[in-house]
Amino acid sequence: MEKLFCLLEEYENEMITIRRYLHENPELSYHEVHTPKYIAEYHEALGHEVRTAVGGRGVVATLRGKKPGKTVALRADFDALAIQEENDIPYKSKVDGVMHACGHDGHTATLLVLAKALNKLQDDICGNIVFIHQFAEELAPGGAIAMIEDGCLEGVDVIFGTHLWAPEPLGNIMIKSGPIMAAADGFDILIQGKGGHGSEPHQTKDAIMIGAQFITNVQQIVSRRVNPLHPAVVSIGSFEAKNPFNVIADNAKITGTVRTFQEETRDLIEKELEQVIQSSCQMVGATYQYRYKRGYPAAVNHEEETDFLIRNAQNVKEVQKVRICEPLMIGEDFAYYLQHVKGTFFLTGAMNPDWDEVYPHHHPRFNIDERSLLIAAKTLGIAAIEFLNQPAELKIEQVKS
Repeated sequence: MEKLFCLLEEYENEMITIRRYLHENPELSYHEVHTPKYIAEYHEALGHEVRTAVGGRGVVATLRGKKPGKTVALRADFDALAIQEENDIPYKSKVDGVMHACGHDGHTATLLVLAKALNKLQDDICGNIVFIHQFAEELAPGGAIAMIEDGCLEGVDVIFGTHLWAPEPLGNIMIKSGPIMAAADGFDILIQGKGGHGSEPHQTKDAIMIGAQFITNVQQIVSRRVNPLHPAVVSIGSFEAKNPFNVIADNAKITGTVRTFQEETRDLIEKELEQVIQSSCQMVGATYQYRYKRGYPAAVNHEEETDFLIRNAQNVKEVQKVRICEPLMIGEDFAYYLQHVKGTFFLTGAMNPDWDEVYPHHHPRFNIDERSLLIAAKTLGIAAIEFLNQPAELKIEQVKS
């Protein structure tokens, strides 16, 4: 393992250079063209088996060790967001209105350079390592499900993945067994009332008033209908009814998001939302259109693989703390991989300790401490090698409490 770590330290500057190149040249979900080409060419230069256009725009590269064994998959996403970058940095995005505001540039750089280091150890590797480079993580239905349908997990025994996490201090690893990230759904509602002059409200069916009543009543779904032991969030994102100051709204549009961990809670909220808007409209004889959009399911880490990752992460010298975290209400389509094969997903702290202010993911001034790339690479690398080094007939040992 020391040889792998030394190689990664040697290649750290290359990792940062790749990350900055990708940061300057971001591509939106489902519009990635140059990034997958860059990834494929990097792996081809290493001599790996490479499949392109996997599930649409994904890239899958395979490193086959010289000795027989199991197969481990490592995944990184590479899409960017429709955000105008406001950082004043030398490697600022060159694409107007698009930036890597979530760290996917770092994920890709980490996996590419880890692949280069592991390639140097090919003669000693028992089994295979599959590098899954995924497109369109930021936009449902996401690239994971399409890549799985196209065979990216065929023959895979276990999968590991990480997310560089700016709110967490550099040197920390965040992880937990079981649900770690929520199912992320959305909904759209169009209320059709009857508009009219503001001086004659009795002649109207006020869409704004109906919408306000709906938003107020929605707050009771989580507080009074959902089991308090089952975490859930219902948030209204927009309420739009544009009219002159003296006109009562004919219609109103409402959008929002729902975050849950249990499928029964997810089903309940989908049903309850429609009941609330239905009753709100019935009171005044208005009509509505309701669309509930299911996004990614909850990401549920497997217990043995999570314990395995925890134990090995503690052997990375740059890791100061492995922290068992609370479940996060954000969504992540790594969830689909975990539904098909065993594995675990963790977060690598990327907060620079000297920053006066830390901007969240999806913010125009989002950034990461680039030293986190080496930590992520070492943690993924040790997990992959140690998994392959286990005798095939043995299960992963659990961490002893």
